[in-house]
Amino acid sequence: MKKLLRENGLSIAAIALFALCICGQALAGRVAYNEEATAHGRPALGLSSYLLTGDFIEATFENWESEFLQMAIFVLLTRVLRQKGSSESKTLAGDDEVDADPREKQNDPDAPWPVRRGGWVLVLYEHSLSIALLLLFAMSFALHAYGGMRADAEEALRHGQAAQGLLAFAASAKFWQQSFQNWQSEFLSVGVLVLLSIVLRERGSPQSKAVADPTWKTGEG
Repeated sequence: MKKLLRENGLSIAAIALFALCICGQALAGRVAYNEEATAHGRPALGLSSYLLTGDFIEATFENWESEFLQMAIFVLLTRVLRQKGSSESKTLAGDDEVDADPREKQNDPDAPWPVRRGGWVLVLYEHSLSIALLLLFAMSFALHAYGGMRADAEEALRHGQAAQGLLAFAASAKFWQQSFQNWQSEFLSVGVLVLLSIVLRERGSPQSKAVADPTWKTGEG
């Protein structure tokens, strides 16, 4: 167990924090939803019923959508763009280790199977991180639209109005306002991290340069 925690501590901590936060979101969200429902004479919902509402689905996936978009775009941008002095950037001149052609390791027995296999399998593998993040973004984007449509339909029904279909809601200003509201904050946080890592340090973190490195040094310490 000690070895497991040491070798996988970062992912375990992140998953534990995620579980804690989404449980908190569900519990607090249900209370807020039921407070509004009872104020308007509607019955309160149990937790399992609340998790199926458009309110919960929309709130969850509009945030996931922006996170996966941010990570995918950051991965792609750092392939080709540089920032002098930032630990989040590749070096300004020459190639970094991540630029090495994996085909040169095709006969290495320790190389991952796709590298040894080559061909289209390797092409997919060498871009698999951005592909996976973009697919997760697309899934979250679709579920955000679906949840928003459900929440909008529930609101319309309560007011005796006609509900919008999925495509109509996805084309609405409300949906895009929600999306851009989340996207802008994600790209702001990326920009702040890139710039702050030029002059600020966090000893022991791979996201920071070494504390004694000069501000002009580009790349990790």
